[in-house]
Amino acid sequence: MKKRQVQASVKDERLVKKRRDQMIKGAVTLFIQKGFHRTTTREIAKAAGFSIGTLYEYIRTKEDVLYLVCDSIYDQVRERLYEGLDTKKGTLESLRQGISDYFKVVDEMQDEVLVMYQEVKSLSKDALPYVLKKELEMVAMFEHVVTLCVENGELNLSSEQVQMIAHNIFVQGQMWAFRRWTLQKTYSLEEYIQLQTELLFQGIQGTMIPAGPENKAPN
Repeated sequence: MKKRQVQASVKDERLVKKRRDQMIKGAVTLFIQKGFHRTTTREIAKAAGFSIGTLYEYIRTKEDVLYLVCDSIYDQVRERLYEGLDTKKGTLESLRQGISDYFKVVDEMQDEVLVMYQEVKSLSKDALPYVLKKELEMVAMFEHVVTLCVENGELNLSSEQVQMIAHNIFVQGQMWAFRRWTLQKTYSLEEYIQLQTELLFQGIQGTMIPAGPENKAPN
């Protein structure tokens, strides 16, 4: 699926990126405070540090801003996840470390993650599938690591179990952002990571299928 193109009247690509980065930063702050629908383009322009006229040189609609926000957040999370997740070893230790690194990325970007999930429903019909596909690509990174653990003999899981575990890891990380208002009253980030990882690994051990070539995860 191709990246959705947001039209700009300015031709300097470096300037477009700079102005849109300013726009995204200002918009995230406003979306946290007021939500997407209650935020005006004039407010976004002011938060970005330029006029409403300048704003419309780089986007066409407020929905364009939301798309740029979601696209940027997903890219940042994915890049950080790619840096920390070892997709070659296929060991339980590398999986454990990847989970920890991912949860820490969510912690650092918890405001952005919360905005993305609260407002993604407001994306246009042509933008939503592209943005959601990027999420599935990140889930697939964990699925790949778990599959390597299966291929290396560290786990014995069906392909369906591998997929579900990958989704569970992804959602448990996001939960730190969704439920932070109560979780942070009880757990530090390190405590949350340790407990969720322990529960995950206990679940993996409890659902492991009997050994057999027909149950190997696909290459």
